[in-house]
Amino acid sequence: MIYISGITVKEADGMNPQPLVLASTSIYRRELLGHLQIPFQTAAPDVDETPLPGEDAKQTSWRLSREKAHAVAANYPDALIIGSDQVALLGGQQMGKPLTHDNAVRQLRAVRGKTVVFYTALTLLNMRTGEMLTEVAENRVSFRELSDDEIESYLRKEQPYHCAGSAKSEGLGIALISRMEGDDPNALIGLPIILLVGMLKKQGVSIL
Repeated sequence: MIYISGITVKEADGMNPQPLVLASTSIYRRELLGHLQIPFQTAAPDVDETPLPGEDAKQTSWRLSREKAHAVAANYPDALIIGSDQVALLGGQQMGKPLTHDNAVRQLRAVRGKTVVFYTALTLLNMRTGEMLTEVAENRVSFRELSDDEIESYLRKEQPYHCAGSAKSEGLGIALISRMEGDDPNALIGLPIILLVGMLKKQGVSIL
């Protein structure tokens, strides 16, 4: 499928002569990319997101964003392919997607009153030229001192089980946060749009 600002269309000839592919099935990344109002397709990358031994959080996000772009490349030999990955870091410990309620409870108990660093890597692979650009956005999020009841209430309402760190900053999860600072607030949702606009411009794609 091709999307333009969240609308599915059959074709969009002339708007972007080189196909743009988002290597992700995340609805959050798709919605963020849709804000740029350019046509794109989505594809599911089959990538093991387990960190490698001795790999720090920034390196993990950097590597996985590139692997995700490469994972769908064979099916799009003329495209610009976007890969992205996010890893949260608390006190030297990587935090991935909780996937279950119990894991999310443990994550939010661990982060209350503390600051978590989110590394969101972005890769743009140009299959026409072979050029691959990768950068990492860094954001720091400080969490409030949350009670167990507040954690349970939040998780039951929003169920952020596919979000690293167990909180959606773009939703009710903002109530858990006391401070945010960093490169790009969009990166916390899953896709560093500020970095992406610059990368696309280098590849000849003008957003405006």
